[in-house]
Amino acid sequence: MKVGFIGLGNVGAKLAGSLLRNGADITVCDLDPERLLPFRNVGTTGTMQAAEVMRTCDFIITCLPSPEASDAVMCEMLPYVTSDKIWMEMSTTDEAEVKRLGLKVIAAGGLAVDCPVSGGCHRAATGNISIFAGCDRDTFEIILPLLTKMGRRVLHTGALGSASVLKVITNYLATANLVSCTEALTVAKASGMTLATAYEAIKISSGTSFVHETESQVILNGSRDISFTMDLVAKDIGLFQKVADRADVELELNPLLISIFNDGIEKFGPRELSPNIIKRLEERTGLSILADGFPAKMEDDEPEAPGYEVKVASQ
Repeated sequence: MKVGFIGLGNVGAKLAGSLLRNGADITVCDLDPERLLPFRNVGTTGTMQAAEVMRTCDFIITCLPSPEASDAVMCEMLPYVTSDKIWMEMSTTDEAEVKRLGLKVIAAGGLAVDCPVSGGCHRAATGNISIFAGCDRDTFEIILPLLTKMGRRVLHTGALGSASVLKVITNYLATANLVSCTEALTVAKASGMTLATAYEAIKISSGTSFVHETESQVILNGSRDISFTMDLVAKDIGLFQKVADRADVELELNPLLISIFNDGIEKFGPRELSPNIIKRLEERTGLSILADGFPAKMEDDEPEAPGYEVKVASQ
């Protein structure tokens, strides 16, 4: 079966690399020809035409930066959808939008899945990232072998759109953790604590989190490079707010996070690395939140292993 992968950004290129490394027959697609070169150099077919991917491939994966980009790509591909095509949306997107596009694919005879990933670029690179999949169970059984070539833990979340809801929920939590970590580290510095000691204290305590154990390290290094930018954080927590608004849930913390990142974007620019949201506190306090001995980028030290389905307790 032929796999088409559209969108070779920070995450997409790594997911496509995992497919290639694990023996999938893939065609890659991106509007930037430079992103195609590493794949073409190893003999993989590359194209800048999304319509060609839909026409020639069986599984069509999109991993794009915004709902608008997914819509534009789908407009190109839709005339070539047939009954043997499965569209797999791996972008972080809006539940309502993935349902809208997915229903178009289904109406044309194909199948549709939203299957975003979670766990960071360093885990995408090693195939140890987690994947949520929203679709009917029969479709999930078809795509599971492909998903396990890209991710370690695969969770069937329910109907189309459910995975996108859970993805923006988890990204909201990651954002809240990031902001709380920046405040904790700044208060530790202001209180005279050694930042390396503060990092370890948080890590071994009830206050730890995945975000602390990854993003706090690149904050302290000073690189602040987690391969994610402030505009993408703003997009994700904005999508979470839409889910809450549609469910008629009045939130208190997320509007504050939106305000914090809007301020960060205004001060530092939309493409500033997201952990540099701590610069707001550094500038306000005059403190430098840096420590020796921390890495500039995160590397996944978990060996790659075959992926598997995560079973929900009630199943």
